[in-house]
This record gives sequence, structure tokens and C-alpha cells, in this order.
Amino acid sequence: MLKEIDDSVANIKKWVVFYPIYINSKKTLAQGRRISASKGCEDPTCIEIGDCCGALKLPYAIEINKAYPRDFMQVGRVRVQLKREDGTLCNPDIKSRKDMMHQVAAMVPRHPGRNKKQAAASSSSASAGASSKAGASSKGGKGGKKKK
Repeated sequence: MLKEIDDSVANIKKWVVFYPIYINSKKTLAQGRRISASKGCEDPTCIEIGDCCGALKLPYAIEINKAYPRDFMQVGRVRVQLKREDGTLCNPDIKSRKDMMHQVAAMVPRHPGRNKKQAAASSSSASAGASSKAGASSKGGKGGKKKK
């Protein structure tokens, strides 16, 4: 699925690959996060990342059928063009992949579709938290008989 791309774009394979896990604050560095957890955002999606790249005036393409190699359950990635064929930057404010990741991570929490998703998640987690406290027992350990 190509979006916000001119027909003059020659080779999409040379664009930067951006997996949502790169800016997910819930993941560890070993799991694939590439920026600090304090600057990341919770559970970004490819659509949100693509919209943020469009807002930054960067050409992008969303690839839904691709998965992150370390965790194949994380489906989807975004290809972003940082430099044109002649080597000039598409957006002079973004000089590297890290700059792009930081700016996108700052924009994702303010995404219009994000507020609906967070409101639904917070209401379901509040009801789940109340039910899990009621079923907790005070007895700990493995139990069973002691051996003599």
C-alpha cells in the first residue's frame, strides 16, 4: 500500500525501514527498541507512524504483510524516504533515522485516532484490575509436605 508517493519515485527498496517496535516504550533494547523508553510511546501502529511521516512531509509506504524479524507477531512496517536520489534531504529538519524516530515518537501520542484507542484500553484495564484483586490469595509458596 503506497501512500503520499509521487510516480517519479524510482526505488522504494532504498528507503529506510521503520518498524513500530523501534519506538515502543514497553519493549526493551534487546527486544528491538532503538530510542530511550522515556522518549518512546506505547504500542504505536504502522498507520499512526505513516500519518506522522506524512505530517513531517516525508514520502512513506506502509507494508502490512511484513513482520519484525525478532518477533514475527509484530506485523507491519513503514518505509520512509529520508534522502532523494540526488542525496538532498526530503525534510531538512530530519538529518538521520534517530531524528526521525524521535520526532515520530513525539507525534504519535497526539494522533487523532490515538485518543479513542487509549480511552477504550483504560476502561477495560480498570475493570480487569478490580476482578484480579478479588481472586488473589494471601498464601504464597509452592505448598505441599515438608520432607524429613
